[in-house]
This record gives sequence, C-alpha cells and structure tokens, in this order.
Amino acid sequence: MDFLDRARDAVTSWREPAPSHPALQPDAARFEAAWGEFVERMGTSYPFHHPRYAGQMLKPPHPVAIAAYTAALHVNANNHALDGGPATSAMEVEVVAWLARMFGFPDDTLGHLTSSGTIANLEALWVARELHPGKAVVYGANAHYTHSRMCAVLGVTGLEAPADVQGRIDLDAVEALCREGRVGTVVVTAGTTGTGTLDDVARAVTFREQYGVRVHVDAAYGGFFALLADSGLIDGEPFRAIARADSVVVDPHKHGLQPYGCGAILFRDPGVGRLYKHDSPYTYFTSAELHLGEISLECSRAGAAAAALWLTLRSLDLAPILSAGVRAARAWAELIRGSDALTLHREPELDILTYFPTRSRASEIDAASEQVLQAGMTEEDPVFLSTLRIGRDAFAAAHPDVELDADGARVLRSVLMKPEHEPHVPWLHERVSRIASR
Repeated sequence: MDFLDRARDAVTSWREPAPSHPALQPDAARFEAAWGEFVERMGTSYPFHHPRYAGQMLKPPHPVAIAAYTAALHVNANNHALDGGPATSAMEVEVVAWLARMFGFPDDTLGHLTSSGTIANLEALWVARELHPGKAVVYGANAHYTHSRMCAVLGVTGLEAPADVQGRIDLDAVEALCREGRVGTVVVTAGTTGTGTLDDVARAVTFREQYGVRVHVDAAYGGFFALLADSGLIDGEPFRAIARADSVVVDPHKHGLQPYGCGAILFRDPGVGRLYKHDSPYTYFTSAELHLGEISLECSRAGAAAAALWLTLRSLDLAPILSAGVRAARAWAELIRGSDALTLHREPELDILTYFPTRSRASEIDAASEQVLQAGMTEEDPVFLSTLRIGRDAFAAAHPDVELDADGARVLRSVLMKPEHEPHVPWLHERVSRIASR
C-alpha cells in the first residue's frame, strides 16, 4: 500500500484549491541546485531504518505515521487552541486517553502531547515545584540527565541518589532523604536510556503515603512496554505500579513509531490543571471549554503529531513490535554467553543489550569497544553500534574477574527497537564477534 498516495488523495478531497501567488514560486534553477545538494547531503545519514543499525534509539517513523503527518501538514494545524486545530485537537484528546489507559490512569487523567520527552519532564517537575515549593527533587544517578538540567532551569534543588550495581536507583538512599522531609518529588525511571533497566516503581510509590512526596515516572523510553506488563515476557510489576504514580512521561517518537516532535505528559490528578495560567486575547474564540492549549507550558504545538499518533494507534497493534525487540535482545544475549569474543555486561530487561570485547583489563575493554565501534562503521558490509561508559564500582561489581586498571570502561550497546532486528540477530552477532576478535 502506498501510504503517501493515500495522503495526497486525502488532501485533495478535503482542501479547497487556493489561489497562488508569484512570490510563492521558487526559482527553478535555485531549487534544482539546492535539491541536488540536499539529496547528496542526506545520503550521508546512517541507515537508521536497517537492521544493521543497532546503535542509538533511532529509527524512522512507521509509514502510517508518515502518511498522517504528511496529510495533516498540508493544513498545518496548531493544537495550541481549538480554532487552530479543531480536528487534530480532538485526536489529541483521544490519544491521551489511550495512553492513560495503557498506564492504568483514571478516565479523567490530565495530559497532552509535547514536542519532546524533555519538555514533558520539565512540565512534570514544574508542577512538582508548584505543589511542593521549596522542596527538593530526587532522581537517580541512572536517570536521564534531563532531570538535573530541568531542576536547574526551574531553580529547584536536585538531589542525585546513587544507583545500585544493577543500575537501579537506590531507594534506601531515597527513603532516607524523604524521611528527613527535604524531598517533594521522587523521580524513578521505567527503562533507562543506557541499559533499559527498570527502577522499582512499586516501592517508590509507597513513599507517597509514607512521606507525602510526589512520584514521577520517567517512562520516556520504556513506557510503551506497559503493553507487555501481563505478557510474562518482561517484569511487568514496574509498569503496573505506574498507575499509582502522580505523573508519567512517555515518548511516542520512540516505541510509538512516531516522527520526532512527539512526547507526552500525563497527570493522574486533573486538579493540577489549576496551576496553568494560559490565556490570550486573540485565541480560543471557538469554545468556552478548557482545551489542551490551556494545560501546556508550550504554545504552538504541531497538530500533525496528534494526527500521526492517532492513525498509528488506530491502525497497528504495538505489542508484537515491542515483543520482537525483547526477544532479539535475549537471543543475542544467549549467543554472547556462548562466545569467546564477546562478554555480556548485563542481562537485558527490555530491548537494549550491553556487552564488550572479551579482554582481561578494563583499559583494554575500553579501547577495544571504541575500536569495534569505529571499525563496524567502516566495514564494506557495515554494522552500527554505540558505546556506554560504566563507572568503576558498577563495572567491578558486574565483572570481578576483570582487572580494574582504569576508572571504569566503555562497553558496546545495541538498541534493538526495530522488529526487523529479531531475524538478523545471528548476522549482528557474527559481524560484531568477527570485528572484536580482530
């Protein structure tokens, strides 16, 4: 099916032809020259769409999302106000309700799409600051750096709790801080961006009743795995526990198959909407009801993002796609366990795999990981990986037989988030093992 043809047909059917203007016509020669350069420069991009790309959490959006986004882009709706995007605003309400059900949040959940997970986390921490003024936000050393950065933006004290040797936030340390009365909000992560590790969300949410803190779950990467919570394929308890948290962030531009510019924030208590003061003398003329533009720190927001996510969720079941990534990570981990060339760093919990060239010293592992990364990209039949730096204590705990002659080491990291990775695991393992052996 040619999804872009469907997009063109849709635009033709719903849009009245508009008169043109000479100022809108590009110079043909300039356009041809610029287009030629554009095509050539874009040709240097990494093959994010292909199974050989197993590096960062990057992949193209699904063709269904591309079709919806392309069609909606011809209208260029702005979901800042209902009069800027009446159709796409309604779609956004529906996809937010879908996300709320996925996390077990109530029907009256307050939420909206954002331009990124960073902005979504900013809103969560802003609400936390307004509800607990003067109190600190605590996050783990395993958390995404956005939390320390956003605390600085908001003028909030950010406290970094240590991570344990498994890469999870040390909740004993967090509880000690909560007991002192210093903390207003605890941030836990459902799927770290380094290793895909799941924090103990279930224990963290008990701190709400014990110490009166808010609990925010950063599920930007791992959130959609909530669809597998009852499948038996992964540890579902952290995802089931999200229903008892105060807020959660998820990025549909990762496992939701969307283009960039699509994050989401959800608040379990719709009462936090009172904190948003968002009005304008020249908008909102089509409705007296509260709408998404009034509960967002952002103003202009792409209605096309809501349209693309809406059509994707209506057209596809995401669970089989997520399952394929988990199976791929576990299959590759099993091959590495039987390998002389590679050593598994940590058992995968989701679809991120970490491993390294087998060496006896940390400094050798660090150097070899970098060499494999670079050599893989320059091969005639290339493979694209990424690296992750593991600190001294965590590395020593995980690999006591390695001589720790350096302050930690870089390991190789593969994000197997494309279902196409699953049948290509043997190829990936053979290729990386051969390079590592050299």
